[in-house]
Amino acid sequence: MSLPAMPACKIAIILGTRPEIIKMSPIIRACEALGVDYFILHTGQHYSHEMDRAFFEELELPEPKYNLDVGSGTHADQTGRIMAGIETVLMEEKPEIVLVQGDTNTVLAGALAATKLQIRVGHVEAGLRSFDRTMPEEINRVVADHLSYHLFAPTETARQNLLLEGVEDTRICVTGNTIVDAVFQNQELSKKKATILKDLGLKPGEYFLVTSHRQENVDSPETLRSIITGLAAIHREYSRPIIFPMHPRTRKTVEQFAIPLDGITVIEPVGFLDFLQLESSACLVLTDSGGVQEETCILGVPCVTLRENTERPETIEVGSNLLASTVAGEVLASVRQMLSRPRTWKNPYGDGMAGRLIISLCNGMAGGLTVTVGTTLPLHNDYSLIR
Repeated sequence: MSLPAMPACKIAIILGTRPEIIKMSPIIRACEALGVDYFILHTGQHYSHEMDRAFFEELELPEPKYNLDVGSGTHADQTGRIMAGIETVLMEEKPEIVLVQGDTNTVLAGALAATKLQIRVGHVEAGLRSFDRTMPEEINRVVADHLSYHLFAPTETARQNLLLEGVEDTRICVTGNTIVDAVFQNQELSKKKATILKDLGLKPGEYFLVTSHRQENVDSPETLRSIITGLAAIHREYSRPIIFPMHPRTRKTVEQFAIPLDGITVIEPVGFLDFLQLESSACLVLTDSGGVQEETCILGVPCVTLRENTERPETIEVGSNLLASTVAGEVLASVRQMLSRPRTWKNPYGDGMAGRLIISLCNGMAGGLTVTVGTTLPLHNDYSLIR
């Protein structure tokens, strides 16, 4: 059964964080290439308008038509303010479909606001599950999925999660993940613009890269101290630089509790193009980010995840990633294990055409792209095939 095409329509693209900008960049580029009537609404969930303007410029994306500049806050306060701002814009613009991506408070607020206005919601990256309801992200993604009319699942595993929760299969399409598109498209920009390895004096394959920003990891001084103890042990064993672009939330805890950073090189957060260069040239990446688990899998770089669970089980299944928890000894043991594995896994996230396919389906103009519900798109590992 094929996902029914919709007539040409006006699309609202709602995003609020840097990971959402990255994963929505192929959607935005597809709208531009296909001449679609669309606009971007940026909630400003995490960053200032000026910081994000630079981010859009770096990725050569058009600026958002609307920026709510909501900023941080408690989950309820932030979600409420985002929802109120989105509702005002949607009532003025009257789009036929709203696209949200992922699992943030922006996604939850966007799905709620649109649904209450009788506007169809399309959830990009639908069906991911960690099966841990203590994670705010899990609540957001579950609610967004059950509010959405169109569920763009990145993999067959995600589709099965939705079916098990009673979502009708006619609303689900396995499209692949837009992160593949984003990595392929932005890697070319990265090669032209990024100089981070030279700036930091790093040699490809001779350093570790770390990211950690999740609330459960960095707001707890005990947990963060354990992670950093594990990183120090890695540095002692391998005598390689450990590069840590430190999130402000993480830095706050490190400074407040005077956590020592032995053997760790802390740098300011970097743009996506610089980060792609750091990521693709690392010997191994340690992270608590879902997106980084995917990116390393696509780039062929080993990953160790600093969590007890993951909503990206495909990375575990293909062998690109290992769950280490946050216990220092487990972190070191996981690094040893991953460095001993061959980098022969295959990318499970699609062929880099997810963005164009999603927009084509939304706008009722498949353009020669045919998708069957429940069918994963063919995989291409040759970057030259991506146009």
